Amino acid sequence: MTKTTITFGEIMLRLAPPGFERFLQSPSFGATCGGGEANVAVALAGFGLPATFVTVLPEKNALGDAVIGELRRFHVDTSKIVRGKGRLGIYFVEAGANQRPSKVIYDREFSAIALAKPGDIRWDEVFEGAGWLHITGITPAISASAAALALESVAQARAKGITVSCDLNYRKNLWKWGKTAAEVMRELIKHVDVAIANEEDVQMALGMKAGVDVHSGALDHAQYEKLTQQVLAEYPNLKSIAITLRESKSASHNGWSACMNDRTKFMLSRAYDIKNIVDRVGTGDSFAAGLIYGLQRLSSHQDALEFAVATSCLKHSIYGDFHRCSVEEVEALLKGDGSGRVQR
Repeated sequence: MTKTTITFGEIMLRLAPPGFERFLQSPSFGATCGGGEANVAVALAGFGLPATFVTVLPEKNALGDAVIGELRRFHVDTSKIVRGKGRLGIYFVEAGANQRPSKVIYDREFSAIALAKPGDIRWDEVFEGAGWLHITGITPAISASAAALALESVAQARAKGITVSCDLNYRKNLWKWGKTAAEVMRELIKHVDVAIANEEDVQMALGMKAGVDVHSGALDHAQYEKLTQQVLAEYPNLKSIAITLRESKSASHNGWSACMNDRTKFMLSRAYDIKNIVDRVGTGDSFAAGLIYGLQRLSSHQDALEFAVATSCLKHSIYGDFHRCSVEEVEALLKGDGSGRVQR
């Protein structure tokens, strides 16, 4: 029996104007759920892997109840969610198009997870039957106590021999509580087996430079290989690091691929040219989910990398935070079926 994958972090209410409208262009918002770690759990459950999402939600709160119900609809185990003081975090997203970028506004202060502290989650119970823990650099950015709780989670998972993955996910608008991202993440990453990032995450969250210009739009694969080697040399606990490679030609048109270094070789995936993007939010999370799935179920690390990139390529076509494609749909893209022809 496959052991469950635990994902730990904050789930929020996502409010977005219709289509590609600007904030309050019309007086309505679509309300859905979203958050990096929850997005990973939903994708994994959709792939048929047991997935458990752990967080702290407000007690006696209809919104918290609705979030749990939504996760259960996707077959995510919510039995380890804790209810506590605080509110449900919110984020507003305005979808970009062509040369106008997407915008995100966070409203997360005093959320239940921001107020949570070490000891609030019984990790011994959470990790019963678990084989994998996934966390991101977003939770430590929310508050000092959330950072301490995140560090507690990875340290205890590591002590139990559970594989730990971390998407570094640098969010400059969240790191406001005192410490820098590098001060916190350089300590947390010492308990991680599989690191996931983009080039900016590595440079800002770990304070490492390798001649990579995140805004250039061009990819120098030799520099990315050097960057992965630097990270692996700095953190001997890491078994591998995967870096997503995005070429932003506009908000609607991106090149998409990834690389991975597993200490035995440096791997590059095939590249996808993605036009008419529907929603970029959650694409990195779907990459993480695809990689976690691939590393557990596929025969090689190259196959895992290709599956992750194809998974996240498809997410660009899906509105909302959650990935909603099956393993079979990802495999069809891997086999070359990317025409978008009607299936009937």
